[in-house]
Amino acid sequence: MTKVSTVRAALADAARGFADFSATPRLDAEQLMAHALGITRERMILAHLDSPAPDAFTALVTRRLAHEPIAYITGTRDFWTITLDVAPGVLVPRADSETLIEAAVEHFGARAPARLLDLGTGSGALLLAALDQWPGATGVGVDSADAALTIASANAARLGMADRATFVRGDWATGIADRFDLIVANPPYIAAEEPLAPEVRDHEPAAALFAAEGGLAAYRAFVPDLPRLLAPGGAAILEIGWKQADAVSALVAAAGLSPTVRADLGGRPRAIIAIGTAMDRS
Repeated sequence: MTKVSTVRAALADAARGFADFSATPRLDAEQLMAHALGITRERMILAHLDSPAPDAFTALVTRRLAHEPIAYITGTRDFWTITLDVAPGVLVPRADSETLIEAAVEHFGARAPARLLDLGTGSGALLLAALDQWPGATGVGVDSADAALTIASANAARLGMADRATFVRGDWATGIADRFDLIVANPPYIAAEEPLAPEVRDHEPAAALFAAEGGLAAYRAFVPDLPRLLAPGGAAILEIGWKQADAVSALVAAAGLSPTVRADLGGRPRAIIAIGTAMDRS
């Protein structure tokens, strides 16, 4: 008779297999096991470690061993205060991108931005997290990929924000005529020659990762539009690669805005906060 593996043993085996390429092998295994069981990770740890491991776990482990991102396997990703559906065709939201929301919260303080714009919205992560932060706000998400717009719209509906979030197909700020209190953007900023982990390079959409001109092409496309899009007292907050602070700051300054660099939790430059001059903000 074949001995049935327990959840505990299966987790240990999977984590050993993931250790060669993942920075969080045990967490990866636990997330996949909870998904296979159809319960939360917390409930699994508290009450199911000695239960029989489900047959579905083996297939999930095989996918992860092929370096498929956890978020694509489980179909979800937590971001800020919300849980998003994700799938191939959109960038997997990262904790580093929460730096933009943190910077926005600090900028506005007790005020609340009323109108938001998310350039390159992907799954809708930044826009929907900001709308959750400020329940009275409305916003627009722009993306050039139909797959992203479909997922973002579905996320908005599932989160009860369909009446507050509009998603449109577009080329950055082209054709956008309104003014916004908060503009966020996580554009592609990786230069073509930069090395990436296989789970990113082989699975996530290249158009959301790579940009020409040393990773600066997207910024050069939309930063000149920021002054006409920002409402008085507003802010544009742009995610950057950690080596791009000087270059993107220079583009922001050339557009007539004042740039400030904000670091992520690891201490690396992660965002540029662009605001108007004192006269613009009056």
